[in-house]
Amino acid sequence: MTEQTRSGRIRATGRRRKPPAKGRRAAAVAAWSAAVLVLVGGSGLGYVYFKLNGNLQGVDINGQLGKDRPENVDNGSMDILVLGSDSRSGANRAYGKDEGGARSDTAMVVHVYEGHKKASVVSIPRDTLIDRPACVNGDGGTVAAEHRAMFNTAYEVGGPACAVKTVESMSGIRMDHYVEVDFTGFKKLIDQLGGVEITTTKPIEDAKSHLDLRPGTHTLDGEQSLGLVRTRKSVGDGSDLGRIQLQQAFMKAFLDQVKSVGVFSSPKKLLDLADTATKAVTPDSELDSVNELMGFAKGLAGLGADDVHMITMPVEYDPRDPNRVVPLEAQAKQVWAALKADRPIPASATKDAATGQAEGLVQ
Repeated sequence: MTEQTRSGRIRATGRRRKPPAKGRRAAAVAAWSAAVLVLVGGSGLGYVYFKLNGNLQGVDINGQLGKDRPENVDNGSMDILVLGSDSRSGANRAYGKDEGGARSDTAMVVHVYEGHKKASVVSIPRDTLIDRPACVNGDGGTVAAEHRAMFNTAYEVGGPACAVKTVESMSGIRMDHYVEVDFTGFKKLIDQLGGVEITTTKPIEDAKSHLDLRPGTHTLDGEQSLGLVRTRKSVGDGSDLGRIQLQQAFMKAFLDQVKSVGVFSSPKKLLDLADTATKAVTPDSELDSVNELMGFAKGLAGLGADDVHMITMPVEYDPRDPNRVVPLEAQAKQVWAALKADRPIPASATKDAATGQAEGLVQ
């Protein structure tokens, strides 16, 4: 897809959904790490993708979505739904037992502005209670609409197409692309980059993610990085919102690291990195070939950490259930309206929203 083409066509089916699973903490990393791969794709990885077609397995969902979708606005911008599932199949068994179907624990809408020099990332907390629309699942069956459904159930009951439809219903914005990532690939990617440097301002100790960091600067390897972005109970108020704050800070550090490690001066290192990245991601069917990825990446070549603005969709704790959050409707509408119009998200949109109280913990 080029800068002039905003097709939004995500054709239907292709990849069997993996069964549901337990241990949802690790799934969060998949979504934001996919966003990283999307954002850094243009910085040099694209030109070696021609060797890596065999790694790419697309998800084709446009036929399931049909024509009942937001208008495809051709203004030069691009919107990508980045989603992670908590499947524990294959090498991911190390992060929990696979018991049957997958859920999306974290989602990000990546909006790349016209000109592709700036981007905004909006994280959607997994525990957000929303009105989930009726969907057609990957088996051709119908999934009924549900009031006050958790956001992450959309993927669980209807797969990628239902997740896309739910986000489009919430935002009024048509998603141009869909990307999913694997935990094991994420770890390998960090290790091949030589680790990611972060600075903590307070201790982070989490027995479940095997993380013990003192205040100061650390270079985290893949396993430690996965532990950091899985951490929840030991930071802020212990909610998923605090974990999102860690993920967004780490994502910025990751973007800086990709720019600074010199992978583009070493053909072998670049090829190894691209091999890992293409194995880690599952894109939609419009990005599942080398030529499509190269065109997509070319338009993102100028993006760096300073060019990406990250927020969490404005929410508050649900008055009926403090373990859940609900959108702050007026402020969420501000966010989506700004992106739909290809404008910056106003600061007023996130004022007084719940944050998880983990801001500034990682720099």
